Amino acid sequence: MSTMIDPHMMTRWRLILGESAEAQLAGYTPEGSVQLSEEELIIDRALAAIYDNTDGSMEAGGAASGAKGAGQGKSAPRLAQWLGDVRTFFPEDVVSVIQNDAMERKGWKQLLFEPEVLATVKPDIQLVGTLMSLKGKIPEKTKDTARMLVKAVVDELVERLHEDIRRAVTGALNRRQHTPLPSLSGIDWKRTIQRNLKNYDSGSKQIIPEKFYYFDRAKRSKEWTVIVDIDQSGSMAESVIWASVIGSIFASIPSLDTRVVVFDTEVVDLTEQCANDPVDMLFGIQLGGGTDIHKSVKYCEQFIEEPKKTLFIIISDLYEGGNQSGLIRRMREMRESGVKTMCLLALSDEGMPFYDEQVAKSLSRDGTPCFACTPALLPQLVEGALKGQDLAELAKRIGTKGI
Repeated sequence: MSTMIDPHMMTRWRLILGESAEAQLAGYTPEGSVQLSEEELIIDRALAAIYDNTDGSMEAGGAASGAKGAGQGKSAPRLAQWLGDVRTFFPEDVVSVIQNDAMERKGWKQLLFEPEVLATVKPDIQLVGTLMSLKGKIPEKTKDTARMLVKAVVDELVERLHEDIRRAVTGALNRRQHTPLPSLSGIDWKRTIQRNLKNYDSGSKQIIPEKFYYFDRAKRSKEWTVIVDIDQSGSMAESVIWASVIGSIFASIPSLDTRVVVFDTEVVDLTEQCANDPVDMLFGIQLGGGTDIHKSVKYCEQFIEEPKKTLFIIISDLYEGGNQSGLIRRMREMRESGVKTMCLLALSDEGMPFYDEQVAKSLSRDGTPCFACTPALLPQLVEGALKGQDLAELAKRIGTKGI
């Protein structure tokens, strides 16, 4: 080609393709070479550390601040500087991708054990998953920093969902305008008296109320039981994080009696930790291991006191290592008793997950809809469940990825 390409576009191609493509690209520039600015050289070195043919040692990390290949072995300060360069020159969503590629492609996870490195890392949900998988190996000097990062991510996720879930629950349970037979025990006396003081009759020395005001049932009692049963196998890391956050939001709503359970081959009840601090709950989860879904469902059955006022959410890819036929039978019986059941094959912003199609189809056939769901869509599903809507139809309508 004799046509010259725009220098800015050529620079972008050079950064994308790396140093190995420089000779081929040079022929399309008037100068016969691709000129990179000082900032672009830093970007190039940062990308080369991850995506060029390097061995993943801290030679790549050292290259972020000097000549390529000039490193002296693994060095937490150099990795911290590399992370700083990445955060300086790339937008946040790209930082997350590069950061996670560094850990996955180059095996740098162990370098997160250094406080100065963690202080530079951009906190995101993938990082939390990594820290959870490594939590048994994190040294004491790094635990406080790791906890701060996890808390930052959890706080952000709670902020994203809290109001939507609370609004969905209160919207479904609010009976204030639909109480055909008000009872004496439900009268809000303080509000009734205040609103009717204008109707005080001096002759009889009595207040003659024009209208009585009643407490919402949701404020006087736990109107629904919500059970969140979470698969903590390694493949479910992102779903576990979202489920923990959502469980903590459910626990903060007075009208819900919330139980949060996690399982692999054993069952652990984390209801108390979830209600008090979802960060504590996440550090109480052990990612990995086998899976016995049947055992967890059996455990959760003890919390069902009023089936028609119970919502059971199981979050699992349904790869059952225990009693598969027993799992299907228990879920069917739970559904037939009146419990609202749903299975989230994944709770994340990612695409359709891998899951056991045979088990999912069996559960769906018995009335438990199975689908992958983004966190943003979950409030609509919860509201629909509490209102008694057909969850399978609702899931299709709002665009979840069902089987």
